Amino acid sequence: MLHDGKILIGKSGEEKIYIYPQMANRHGLIAGATGTGKTISLKVLAESFSDCGVPVFLADVKGDLAGMCQMGTMNENVQKRVDAMNLAAEGYEFRKYPTAFWDVYAEQGMPLRTTITEMGPLLLSRIMDLNDTQSDILTIIFKIADDENLLLIDTKDLRSMLQYVGENAKEYSLAYGNLSKQSIAAIVRAVVALEAEGGDQFFGEPALDIRDWIKTDFNGKGEIQILDCQKLIQNPTMYATFMLWMMSELFETLPEAGDLQKPRMVFFFDEAHLLFDSAPKALLEKIEQVVKLIRSKGVGIYFITQNPKDIPNGVLSQLGNKIQHALRAYTPAELKSAKAAADSFRVNPEFDTFEVLTNLAIGEAIISVLDEEGIPTVVKKTTILPPQSMMGALDDATRKNQITGNLLYARYATMDDRDSAYEFLQRKAVADEQAEIAAEEAAALEKQKKKEEEKMAKKKKTVVKSVASSAAGTIGREFGNTIGKSIGGSFGKKIGGNVGASLGRGILSTLFKL
Repeated sequence: MLHDGKILIGKSGEEKIYIYPQMANRHGLIAGATGTGKTISLKVLAESFSDCGVPVFLADVKGDLAGMCQMGTMNENVQKRVDAMNLAAEGYEFRKYPTAFWDVYAEQGMPLRTTITEMGPLLLSRIMDLNDTQSDILTIIFKIADDENLLLIDTKDLRSMLQYVGENAKEYSLAYGNLSKQSIAAIVRAVVALEAEGGDQFFGEPALDIRDWIKTDFNGKGEIQILDCQKLIQNPTMYATFMLWMMSELFETLPEAGDLQKPRMVFFFDEAHLLFDSAPKALLEKIEQVVKLIRSKGVGIYFITQNPKDIPNGVLSQLGNKIQHALRAYTPAELKSAKAAADSFRVNPEFDTFEVLTNLAIGEAIISVLDEEGIPTVVKKTTILPPQSMMGALDDATRKNQITGNLLYARYATMDDRDSAYEFLQRKAVADEQAEIAAEEAAALEKQKKKEEEKMAKKKKTVVKSVASSAAGTIGREFGNTIGKSIGGSFGKKIGGNVGASLGRGILSTLFKL
């Protein structure tokens, strides 16, 4: 809860334990074994940031954060904690918070989408579990699409682009390097598998404008965006990649802000270990870079996981505000992990951190935060406040009303399918086919015309020869008759006619050959 302009987390005896808003963008960690109270701490922080006017994003993995849109109710456990901590005197009261619900699968919230281009080849390769060669080829596919001004919006755009480049691999290889058809075929199969897991719903337009999340309600409370991940978490790689995309979007969208009096937005990443499991070195470097640099954009990132060892050291060292719930140490490996977690806190001479850590009750934690000067405080054993909003899941009717009643619902509810690579390549394929048919028809007509011309020429030659032969015979006979008369008698006529006809045909034949 917000108290004296500071975020009250809980109490250590009579001492109030705060997170200072100006230090909240130094990131944080909420860790602890299952059932030790991590969700309570997450809700208390999210409510407090909202009261402070800071927008919040929550990944709801178990479905138990949705009740933030409803006022909390008193029960025996809450009453005991309120009385024990004297919270009534601090202004504790039940409240509801401005909440919007989102779901990649559009079942438990408004559809949440991005485009293939915005996700980029690196994160897509991670989702689809591509090897290095396939990842390089996917990057080239993006480059070709960019060079040819082809929009990659949804999965059918990407499939069409892959098929088109595969069919023209020889031509593209000259300019972009070798493009193995086998690797392209493998990427196509991975895209089809991604579609079967919901990628055809996640990739599309209207894509989320992250600025729609960075706002307050009319009371000045930061709006809380809850992504329902109960189904998404069943595909851990897609869940982790989506969360990384979210952080990257915030980083790329927001301008530099420097040190602010409070964050622009706070991002809570539940089941954080999934982000780092099996991530290649290049991706881990990108995550660490985003975590380090996004602070300057005024964004705080809080990781929620079971054990601090789930977070790489390069990221863990950036987390200034730490809430550590109980760690159970029943095996040598668990003892080692618990000891490492205890040693990461600034020592409090009043108690043994390791001993306290392994004996914390539900709803208790050891906490160290950055003070107003940015110095880590000594670790304190703290009882966490109870949330002010409702604990647990929402009924379907209430959730539906919350979804459809949101002002953003009209903007994001219906998917658009504007002209992009798929449509362009479809038109190109039709145009190429028509051009090929036209070329074949033109070639056939030209061939037919040539055959007809040859036929006419042959016929003409035959006619000319026939006429010539007839004319030659006539001329010859006349010539022969003349000679015959000179020789005399019928015998002379016969000889003269034969000689004349033969002579005439010979002369004319020679003339026509010239």
